[in-house]
Amino acid sequence: MSASICGRALLLLFVVLLVNRFSCDDLNEAVNEDDNKQSTAKEESEHVEEVPAEPTEEEKRAEVLYETAMSLLNQSRPDKKQAYSLLLEAAKLQHTKAQEIVGKASLFGDNLPIDLDVARTCFQNLASKGNALAQMYLGFMYGSGLGVEANPAKSLIYYTVAAAGGNRLAQLVMGYRYWSGISVMSSCETALSYYRKVAKTVEEEVSFSGGTVIQRIRLLDEIENPGSFSGVLDDDLIQYYQFLADKGDVQAQVGLGQLHYQGGRGVEQDHYRALNYFTQAADAGNANAMAFLGKMYLEGGPAVKQSNETALKYFEMAAEKGNSVGQSGLGLMYLYGKGVNKDYSKAFKYFTQAANQGWVDGQLQLGIMYYNGLGVPKDYKTAIKYFTMASQSGHVLGFYNLAEMHASGTGTLRSCSTAVELFKNVAERGHWGTSLMQAHTDYKEGRVMEAFIKYCFMAELGYEVSQSNTAFILDRHEVEMLTNNETFVRALMYWGRAAAQGYSVARVKLGDYYYYGYGTKVDYDLAAAQYRMASEQQHNAQALFNLGYMHERGLGLKQDFHLAKRYYDMAAESNSDAQVPVALARIKLGIVSSVISLQSENWELLPTNFNLYKFLGPDWDLYLMTALAVLLGLVVYLRRQPLP
Repeated sequence: MSASICGRALLLLFVVLLVNRFSCDDLNEAVNEDDNKQSTAKEESEHVEEVPAEPTEEEKRAEVLYETAMSLLNQSRPDKKQAYSLLLEAAKLQHTKAQEIVGKASLFGDNLPIDLDVARTCFQNLASKGNALAQMYLGFMYGSGLGVEANPAKSLIYYTVAAAGGNRLAQLVMGYRYWSGISVMSSCETALSYYRKVAKTVEEEVSFSGGTVIQRIRLLDEIENPGSFSGVLDDDLIQYYQFLADKGDVQAQVGLGQLHYQGGRGVEQDHYRALNYFTQAADAGNANAMAFLGKMYLEGGPAVKQSNETALKYFEMAAEKGNSVGQSGLGLMYLYGKGVNKDYSKAFKYFTQAANQGWVDGQLQLGIMYYNGLGVPKDYKTAIKYFTMASQSGHVLGFYNLAEMHASGTGTLRSCSTAVELFKNVAERGHWGTSLMQAHTDYKEGRVMEAFIKYCFMAELGYEVSQSNTAFILDRHEVEMLTNNETFVRALMYWGRAAAQGYSVARVKLGDYYYYGYGTKVDYDLAAAQYRMASEQQHNAQALFNLGYMHERGLGLKQDFHLAKRYYDMAAESNSDAQVPVALARIKLGIVSSVISLQSENWELLPTNFNLYKFLGPDWDLYLMTALAVLLGLVVYLRRQPLP
């Protein structure tokens, strides 16, 4: 796309905004009209023979700098400092690829210090030449107000143009925006169109191993439940398994092999190490290791060359031992005729054996055979059954095939909303999802700003965990670039987006913000509504407790001690951790109820206009609960003391 074409696209979209026709159809029509003009111009230009311009000395120097930098990065021991120094020089000479790398590194703080001015300059230079990647990042910067003044309309224009230019991340943003109705009219069909494109890309990248492992860790859960398992393996634990593997422990070798083969859980993907561990375990007779070696040779990769013959050998060895992974591997080879003659009946037999043992890939491949009628009669209902089983085990292709069937109404009633949710699930499993783990690592190592920007970007893509983590960082005032009020306003927005995607803790946080007036006006009615939604949808204990308190005080809800006690009881039932605060709340409720009862009986020591809350102060109940907690702790301590 040339600069003039890019300019026309932007002009068309600005006109759409100015005439107040800022809708899904208007934007798409504007982009489609510009695409038609581009197509016509391209057809006309085909008749004109273009002579490529001779690169200038400056362009030649920039290319040399770029190539040298990339060779430094591709070494077994990359010299990143020197490489990025050269990339900076190449970027100053307007080298396109260098500007892309420097712009991204300066935005996220990877290998270069965060410098939003440098990032903006690089992206603006590239965007003026029609670079879709740069347009997408400018959309992010204007949408989040990083390095520029926030401008939602301008952000949407950049995202729209980048998505029309084929940028998958921009398409992911647009899919989420049309699905959630952010800055555009909500449109399920438009969201479906965007998510489908991205999901198709992910589907093409996914091998039958199930795709990239995406870790979704909520910072709030780690803080509130420090003992909970986050999915990230501790370094000491990994070293312990390595010690066992080096001593010949076969199970440790297989476990480490799978860990390095797929990556995830805080461990980077490393096929060389995976090959080493699988080979050791296979030599010891382990069927799982044999099967995974078969996978590696069937797919090929950095550690081994693709070899159907070697893959077949390992799959047969594993299948003879009844291994489901080996059986599924043999099924694939017979299904597609890799190293053997195509034989659908044998493929079906092996897939059935694997599926009966619960192996996800066997289930997926049976679904594909029934869907396409390969060796069996076409049966969409049975295909859906197997795709559902595969998706329940987390297989990306299971989700993808189900999404396609719901989108087209094949074997089931067409459901746009179901298809969008499934395509969204697939789209969020692309390789870009690894940024979630990078952000988590940054945060844990004290690089809060780097983590914040990464989470903020992934939040734009529609990742709920990133939205809640962005809000969490803002809520704790860990980002110094914003004022207190602006921090709460943004946090409120991100909590709202996370809550809309079903995260009950975010819904409770929304209630807290309305209750205390953080980033908005105090609104007890809205606070109660948020707590009620969290309690009804996910039975959140904190939400139930808060509803009890609001009924007790008559804040946003009718004062009703019976309902207050009921909500307190429900909170204790839904979460054992709530039993102590609920017990204290019941004691306090009993005191308040007794005082009001005495007033109603015209007890002479308490005037009828006596208000316990005003008499003791607005927070007296909190002080009482604290005192009761201290008293309870003292009683427990004294009971544990040995008798004299």
